[in-house]
Amino acid sequence: MSKVALITGGQQGIGLGIARELAGAGYKLALASRSEDDAPQVQAALAELGDAAIYIRHDLQDIDNVALVLDQVEARLGPVTTFVSNAGVPAKVRGDMLELAPDSFDFVLGVNLRGAFFLAQEVARRMLKAPSDSYRSIVFVTSVSASMASIERAEYCISKAGAGMMAELFALRLAPHGIGVFELRPGIIETEMTAGVKDKYTARIEGGLVPAQRWGQPVDIGSVVVPLAEGRFAFANGAVIPVDGGLSLARL
Repeated sequence: MSKVALITGGQQGIGLGIARELAGAGYKLALASRSEDDAPQVQAALAELGDAAIYIRHDLQDIDNVALVLDQVEARLGPVTTFVSNAGVPAKVRGDMLELAPDSFDFVLGVNLRGAFFLAQEVARRMLKAPSDSYRSIVFVTSVSASMASIERAEYCISKAGAGMMAELFALRLAPHGIGVFELRPGIIETEMTAGVKDKYTARIEGGLVPAQRWGQPVDIGSVVVPLAEGRFAFANGAVIPVDGGLSLARL
């Protein structure tokens, strides 16, 4: 049976880093995001990954079409053996949480939590309907913000804390069926999303914020996903893994 990975947000940043590592491990890849098919980052990712990858346009807020996404993947590549729930959005505007507007709250939770849940739900249903001899897994890429509070982006932190519980719930539900579920919590990763705050965080990293004393890279996340997807941590089902260079370690 082919190893097939569906990666949301796989066309750039952390998602592309994960895609590269899974492609190197022999996976066929379905990248999904709300970007247009002809968007430069989509075309660049497909050109780099070659025949190993396809692209499917999907907005996580569109929960009515999750079955269609899986239908397309199955028709073109086969059943999904690894689902990486990676796509997410930041707070629309950083600022005082007491001034947080409902539309920003709803947008962030609509993508990071509601949309992610219902796509994972459909993946899990199909995994259960079609038992396989191959190891199967779901990996939720959340954030250190699941447990580290940032009052200037409350909606993002709330969404990631909820996503952490979502991963735990899926782990409990699917463990009896041999399907591994894991949560990765990246720290400060150098991607398009963090480009606007690079100078600010570079200074803080150099000042000791991150014990590893460097920015994280997408490959740091991808290199952790591969052994999880392949079943090398099968009995660690439900594990929460910080990939943050020590950022979230408690310190005096």
